[in-house]
Amino acid sequence: MAEPGVGKDIVPELRRALAPQLPAFLMKQRWFGGKARKIQSAELSDIVPIRLQSASEAFLLMVLVRYADGNEELYAMPVVPTVNVSATPEEEGASLQIPSVKGGAPLVLADALKNEESLSALLELIQRKAVVSGENGELRALQTTAYSRLCPSSGGLLRPKPVRAEQSNSSIIYGDRLILKFFRRMQEGVNPDLEIGKFLTEKTSFTGVPPLAGSLEYHTRDGKEMVQGILQKFVPNEGDAWSYTLRALTEFYERAAKQGSDLSATSGRGHENGLPQIPKFARDVVDPYLAAAELLGQRTAEMHLALASEPRDPAFVPEPFTMEFQRSLEQSIRSLTARVFELLRDKVPTLPDEWRGKAADLAGREEAIGGRFHAALSQPIHAMRTRIHGDYHLGQVLRTGTDFVIIDFEGEPARPIEERRVKRSPLQDVAGMLRSFHYAAFAPLFGENKMQVEDARRLSYWAEAWNSWVANRYLEKYFETAGGANYLPESREETRTILELHLLEKAIYELGYELNNRPTWVEIPLQGISKLLAE
Repeated sequence: MAEPGVGKDIVPELRRALAPQLPAFLMKQRWFGGKARKIQSAELSDIVPIRLQSASEAFLLMVLVRYADGNEELYAMPVVPTVNVSATPEEEGASLQIPSVKGGAPLVLADALKNEESLSALLELIQRKAVVSGENGELRALQTTAYSRLCPSSGGLLRPKPVRAEQSNSSIIYGDRLILKFFRRMQEGVNPDLEIGKFLTEKTSFTGVPPLAGSLEYHTRDGKEMVQGILQKFVPNEGDAWSYTLRALTEFYERAAKQGSDLSATSGRGHENGLPQIPKFARDVVDPYLAAAELLGQRTAEMHLALASEPRDPAFVPEPFTMEFQRSLEQSIRSLTARVFELLRDKVPTLPDEWRGKAADLAGREEAIGGRFHAALSQPIHAMRTRIHGDYHLGQVLRTGTDFVIIDFEGEPARPIEERRVKRSPLQDVAGMLRSFHYAAFAPLFGENKMQVEDARRLSYWAEAWNSWVANRYLEKYFETAGGANYLPESREETRTILELHLLEKAIYELGYELNNRPTWVEIPLQGISKLLAE
């Protein structure tokens, strides 16, 4: 039964006063994803009141943003009214103002996700499995079968602590036991992060993900369903695997900088299986990371085996590749390639001199790249498609000290939510992690805090060597663990073809991202694509 609405006196004033303030306010928020677009209007589509222990209330505002290009997005804004105080010049326009309510004092709507009482109220909703009514919908709090194990009733109050990180969603840690991911952009449909988290928690024995305890869901009166928040076990960690990897590389490059560029000469051990051997001076630095990469390969395969283990649920039962799916995939990749290469040709004249020649050469190879995709997808693929992570890289893995935990099954946020639920080859995830290793290897050389050009060029050989060692160890353990899984192709040649297909697709996506967002990083995907085309 839904809880009765509260705060009715303030609701009309919220609607009247906020509409003109919202466009400018949204542009100042880190979590707002429409900064590059022109806002035509923003209005409150719903107001859901949430009672607080102090007998006051917070409000979950559903803000419908309409853009000049005709598209719309819905954002969730939890706020708590406070008495207005004089704002500093830096704060002007950064908060929402309510002049007065029935002749009372002016109010400011503060971010409820920075208010301890409001954060506790969100957890309490899930503890009570509450349903809270708004004007045009309701917020429903749900628990999984693992809730009682993760949230024992005798645990007492779990004090909330917001995660101070720049991200499109907001996260709150409760007593170092639970973490709530609160989605800011609301999307209709089944959220893959919730769906996969619940499946892995309730239907598999895979322990490489944080167990799911519960969720918050928003349902409109006309039947639309959206995930508002996901409550999981909090996993103590040392940061993500990206940071862990960069720390390992820092010491490796410090040692490599003192050596020459001829790896075989400095190692004195030649090559084996086509890979350069690890030189003596770096072995005590590289070997521990190779062991970690091997463990990550094992965890990746265990994740894929778990996702492929369901025999009945249509959302998870493996399905065979079909020519129809392959044609659709080819069309999608070709569209991506066309967009990125058009942008590349436009940006070539603006790139630094040392990259311009490589970029210009690549810009002329779009047709040949399209031919590669067609060759890979025009023949039947003898493997199964399954649910996958969908946005798999080092930043989506937590390092716990002795192990790895995989997080964020939301998929690529830029894709429509239903597209993120489509079954694909797990080798797409593998390719994503391999590209992440490559990115990490070259980030200290060509990334934002890049080295001097001469030093970077001299260390490029070492970067390629490190990437080869790591990728090889990761893949060996992945395929050993996966064994004869039905989602793997029948032959090594076919496996290699699909893996290279997704590696090239991912590198092209990265090139488009860097051209649009981080031009100083363009050298890394350029290097990756050039290497893939040379193989």
